[in-house]
Amino acid sequence: MRLRDIIAILLNIALLIFGICWGARWYSPMAFLHDFENMRPLFMLRFQRMVTAITIGGSLSLAGLILQAVLRNPLAEPFTLGLSGGASIGAALAFVLGFYSKWVFAVPIGAFLGAISTLIIVLWISRCGRNGTESLLLSGVIAGTIASNVLVQILSFAQNEELAGITWWTLGDLQGTDPRLLWPGVVLLFVALIMFRCMADKIDAIALGEAQAFYLGGNPRKLTVVLVAAASFLAAETVAMAGIISFCGLIIPHIVRQCFGCIHRHIVLTTALWGAAFLMICDILSRCISTQHEIPIGVMTAVIGGPLFLWLLNKQHHA
Repeated sequence: MRLRDIIAILLNIALLIFGICWGARWYSPMAFLHDFENMRPLFMLRFQRMVTAITIGGSLSLAGLILQAVLRNPLAEPFTLGLSGGASIGAALAFVLGFYSKWVFAVPIGAFLGAISTLIIVLWISRCGRNGTESLLLSGVIAGTIASNVLVQILSFAQNEELAGITWWTLGDLQGTDPRLLWPGVVLLFVALIMFRCMADKIDAIALGEAQAFYLGGNPRKLTVVLVAAASFLAAETVAMAGIISFCGLIIPHIVRQCFGCIHRHIVLTTALWGAAFLMICDILSRCISTQHEIPIGVMTAVIGGPLFLWLLNKQHHA
């Protein structure tokens, strides 16, 4: 393990402790240790929330890293292929049709199925990348645009309570994640880390271009489909857990590549760790800036990530 990864792990541990202690009210670590039985509900609530931030931040950053490499586009991110639009439709239907009041997993399952269905349609339209990654990207953008318009039509039929639920879900929510969804998400993140680390050399090859990947002994079309599907599945799982959280999968891979290079066997773990740290910082700020009203995590990532991404672009322009 490299020194930078050890530093990132220590930073994640520090942020985890800080996130448990600081919320609407600050409690010192000693308060939890001395009176753990009474503090246990609060500890578990904040601990689960920080683990959710680690899992989603790491998953989205890792998915963004893979998609940017495979699609060879620095603007690619987990929702480029229309996953957010498809997930929003699935979640909105669960609200409007009343399934959310009958089954606790109706909204997450609806969002997950919507995201995966959109991915399948995009891959089918682009003929599995047969016409190049440009076809895949354009298909995703078109699918996302269509999904956005369909979502607006669904919202026009929603009642006030349903509309509020859909709006809050689309802004992202780390608090309401069910443990029965969280822990499979943790396992999936570890599996993805191992998978992408083992395929790092193939990812490097396909990032050079389809012709180079072919001459290096790979099947670029098959690799593109496998990697895009795996990264999209990882992103879809985060949508099912906590709604739509933007920018994490876009800016973290940029920062990691600028700081540590583009050799994927060196940066797969690093990207996941820094993505987890970024989302934990955003979550802590969303809880602490205002004690009266919590800022949705999706809003906080946009407020921090948007200017940061513009700064990165400006820095690259002047470099």
